[in-house]
Amino acid sequence: MSEQREDLQRIVSTLANKKDEIFNFIDILKQTIINVQVNSSNVFHELDKEFDALHSVLDEMKESMANTVQQERTEKIQALNNQLGQCSSALESSEELLECATTILNIKNPMEFSKAARQIKDRITACPAFRIHLKPTISDNMSHLMVDFTLERHVLQAVKFLPVPKVPEINIAACLVADNCVTVAWKMPEEDSRVDHFVLEYKKTDYDGLARVKDEQPWEVIDYVKDYVYTLSGLKFDKKYLTVRVQACNKALAGDYSDPVTLETKAFVFGLDDTSSHLNLKVEENYVEWDPTGGKGQEKAKGKENKGSGQYPVLKSNKRSGASPKRTSGSRSAAKGCRDRFTGESYTVLGDTAIESGEHYWEATAQKDCKSYSVGVTYRNLGKFDQLGKTNSSWCIHINNWLQSTLSAKHNNKSKTLDLPITDRIGVYCNFDGGQLMFYNANSMELLYAFKTKFTQPLLPGFMVWCGGLSVSTCLQVPSAVKAFQKSVNGLNSS
Repeated sequence: MSEQREDLQRIVSTLANKKDEIFNFIDILKQTIINVQVNSSNVFHELDKEFDALHSVLDEMKESMANTVQQERTEKIQALNNQLGQCSSALESSEELLECATTILNIKNPMEFSKAARQIKDRITACPAFRIHLKPTISDNMSHLMVDFTLERHVLQAVKFLPVPKVPEINIAACLVADNCVTVAWKMPEEDSRVDHFVLEYKKTDYDGLARVKDEQPWEVIDYVKDYVYTLSGLKFDKKYLTVRVQACNKALAGDYSDPVTLETKAFVFGLDDTSSHLNLKVEENYVEWDPTGGKGQEKAKGKENKGSGQYPVLKSNKRSGASPKRTSGSRSAAKGCRDRFTGESYTVLGDTAIESGEHYWEATAQKDCKSYSVGVTYRNLGKFDQLGKTNSSWCIHINNWLQSTLSAKHNNKSKTLDLPITDRIGVYCNFDGGQLMFYNANSMELLYAFKTKFTQPLLPGFMVWCGGLSVSTCLQVPSAVKAFQKSVNGLNSS
């Protein structure tokens, strides 16, 4: 009976899930119907606009051509009227001369006739009628102003809806993830000269593939991309993956989106552990600032806190390394640690994520008025009175801007002064497996100092601040300049 009950429960559970799926599908269908109605209304509106614009162009052309015909008609009629006026004047003059000549012909006196005949002869010879060209100066033919829209009519009759653009194909091999930038490349399955631009969408996710939860982040949109490649720059890689998709658009409409492609965005993601930081340090997200009044009135509470169960912050371990557009999986294992707050002159705060393997990179930028600060790494066993670089389990770069500016590398209570320009932005590269810890001028990517050792325990980023503040930049990939330098160093060592 128990087996039957379990079988029935499984069937009921499956049916309930299927019911939920059908409900969701019904919602999708209803929304699709609404979308069809909205989109078809938009198409009708756009169709009216296009035909109205076409009618407007034809009306303008008709008006312009009609004006040309009207002007030509006016000019021709004016010229013909001028010629008609000349003919009327010549005709009137001719009739007058004919009457005069008839009168002279009736004169009987030879002397008078001879004299009058000479006068009328001269007048007749100069008569305008003999100078008139008896042919219209203007033709009545207007056919050269006629138009033939046969070709245009055929073109209009052949007008059809613009075809929906084909779906682009993202070229995964040409995509690149480097220096917190993602370059996405794609192509069309066939050449289409009517494609006007592309729309690129992306979103961060912790899933290798399609979204699995409803509260996924919305798509970020890059519109009017004219080329077949686009680089997203200045990204913060606070998620494991970046999913991208592309759609092609012509003048009228957009096609379907390409299949989403998920690119791995490996980076070192950590925060600052304010639960164990010195009381004179004010920690807000990834910013730490020295506060001389922070510890006052809190020492008793601090003592009780240390006597009791203590603080047990959860320190995360990070095994993510290197950037690659290939679809690989990464994991972050949790490791518990516990410690008291730093005290005394150890104005220290540690990162909350432990490094156990791989290559990692992060940066720290100091305020202009920061008097003294250190940037480095340490094992978890750094004592609450210990300072970075003064134990055999911590390494750091120290900048002192008090009285005189100095730059030094510290480890195991030994300090080496570096004859290099002071920088306000320090990059830290840690290759846990290779035992390399390198500090860079993050502005110029000049190497400041390198430690070579064998790390035997997980490492935590560490920061010391006195009289000033530090801004910590995380979610960064190992820069290409650092990778190139590492490659050249490894090449020299192997040779």
